Amino acid sequence: MAKTFNVAVVGATGMVGREAIELLEERGFPVGRLRLFASGRSAGTTVAFGGTQVTVENLAGADFAGIDVILSAPGASVSRDFAPRAVAAGAVVIDKSSAYRMDPDVPLVVPEVNGEAARGHKGIISSPNCSSIPLTLVLAPLHKAFGLKRVIVSTYQAVSGAGRKGGDELVGQCVAMLNRRPLEIQAFPHQIAFNVVPQVEIFRPEDEGYTTEETKIVNESRKILGLPDLRITATAVRVPVLNGHSESINVEFDSPVTADEARKVLAGAPSVVVVDDPANGEYPMPLDATGRDDVLVGRIRRDPTVDRGLNLWLSSDNIRKGAALNAVHIAEYLLGVTPVFAEARQEPAEEE
Repeated sequence: MAKTFNVAVVGATGMVGREAIELLEERGFPVGRLRLFASGRSAGTTVAFGGTQVTVENLAGADFAGIDVILSAPGASVSRDFAPRAVAAGAVVIDKSSAYRMDPDVPLVVPEVNGEAARGHKGIISSPNCSSIPLTLVLAPLHKAFGLKRVIVSTYQAVSGAGRKGGDELVGQCVAMLNRRPLEIQAFPHQIAFNVVPQVEIFRPEDEGYTTEETKIVNESRKILGLPDLRITATAVRVPVLNGHSESINVEFDSPVTADEARKVLAGAPSVVVVDDPANGEYPMPLDATGRDDVLVGRIRRDPTVDRGLNLWLSSDNIRKGAALNAVHIAEYLLGVTPVFAEARQEPAEEE
């Protein structure tokens, strides 16, 4: 009989939690027993899995005995509260929040990039930010081939990054504006409909004008890539897109590189698909990335302002690839369930 594992999902009724549950079933993860946890507001509701309905339990005071692995997707404060208790009960916690990412004793893992780091865990493994994951998936193979010297990244982040309330607010504001009604602003610092807001998360005085999201991208990328001194800077922007983050990346390399050489390297990288035929209108877009397991990269071109520079553009599903799937991949990698990464390839241009 094939070995199975008792799995729990914390934050099971949120967007990332529900996506993780669907992925466990979709990928045939060997679940023995599935337990679902959320706040008291959601306790008692049910979620479909494996042809049955699983009842959501109240996370407060939960007993984690007998659970092998927990996919955790609540806020950072909740993770800090429950994760030590879960580890003490014998579970491994794969945490999507920001609570442990920069803890030197906690591995921060993108399995295609630094999967082996997961094996050094002490009970908690951290999953990166939804912008850091696609960024490092693209940067890692380029660094291996040409050496990273400097990185400038600007993100174009969908409202789903703020949870359901983000999507509801965008749709609600669009409807209000088109019907000439007053609109409500709650999820974001300014109107998001028909607007672009150069603020994701909060500004802190100690961060020299950068937001916490921008600081996460910088610090997490350095840790994942194993490049603590990497010269990298970020600007994070919220855009009126329902789902799918995009990023504009400018990279300066140690070695000479051409756009064709970079395309060849990326076409062979796991979980990366090159979509780069701009003359025929083919380049990454969040609509095309939504629902996919891979990161789409294109608009690969030389930066003429430096000797060894390139510009790139990527899009990925921030809820799926940027959150839930990475956690499931970590669990697969750690438990010896062979992770199936999206096939590395270059999408052929359609014939005319």
